[in-house]
Amino acid sequence: MRRVRGPAALAAVLVLASSCGLTSGSPMTDNVKPGTIGQGEPLKGANLTVASKEFTEQLILGAIMGIAFQAAGAKVIDRTGIQGSIGAREAIKNGDADAMYEYTGTAWITYLGNSEPIPDPQKQWQAVHDADPKNGVTWLPPSALNNTYALAMNQANFKKYGTTTLSGVAALSKSDPSAVTLCVESEFANRADGLPGMEEAYGMHIPAKNITQMDTGIIYTQVAKGSCTYGEVFTTDGRIKSMNLVVMKDDKKFFPNYNAAPVINTKALKKYPQIAEVIEPVTKKLNNTVAQDLNAKVDVQGQDPHEVALDWMTSEGFVKQD
Repeated sequence: MRRVRGPAALAAVLVLASSCGLTSGSPMTDNVKPGTIGQGEPLKGANLTVASKEFTEQLILGAIMGIAFQAAGAKVIDRTGIQGSIGAREAIKNGDADAMYEYTGTAWITYLGNSEPIPDPQKQWQAVHDADPKNGVTWLPPSALNNTYALAMNQANFKKYGTTTLSGVAALSKSDPSAVTLCVESEFANRADGLPGMEEAYGMHIPAKNITQMDTGIIYTQVAKGSCTYGEVFTTDGRIKSMNLVVMKDDKKFFPNYNAAPVINTKALKKYPQIAEVIEPVTKKLNNTVAQDLNAKVDVQGQDPHEVALDWMTSEGFVKQD
């Protein structure tokens, strides 16, 4: 599950989390030492548990965080791959896990119960940063990585229609209605922060006959084939680059911001404040291009998420391997 949206989905995952429980995790045993981070091993003696959700990007981010902490001297327990957003969130809140990368929009809308996202990404982060201490959760500075919704098209259709923004798609839908066909998930097709809201925000109307609902993975292949002019995608998905798709800019900033940021159990951060200085340079390096590259190595090339994370941390000079 990439994200949880809405009361029904939230209730379902709460039931799932309470019925399944969480595994205890296993030690991370990467043979790493400080590179540009972790000098002097500021976390030596610390025992930290790192969590993540179960989809590709989260597995990679969880491994990146754990590797950073190891290089700084900590012993790390790996609890990445927790099913569903709520399970991972609860692990951080109650201290079963100490740290993970979380998304600002998920926290603001799903965990904190707000209905309206904040268009400015920094202000969105600040809002969750200010609201979450009461839950025992501290947000560290965010990355530029923003895993949100977008529409994308293949190169042939891009050359034919030339749209680069959602405003351009709206204009095309009026000048040539038959040109705008969409492949979308059923949830996106029906949610206020999905297709209906996008149409309202941009003043477009796509006839129902021009909209095909399908599973996420199929959307990418259908858009690449040109079976639909535009498809709903996630902006950090590795298939965007591997399939050479063109992403439309959300020029009116309709879609919520889902910037990844480290979230730390507040008690753990007070005990080990060095966590912040260790992870900050890594977070600053994360953006959509990096995420697309790393995600593609797993989802397209079939590599192991942890190995992808370790290779990136090493290639960036953050850590060294013996």
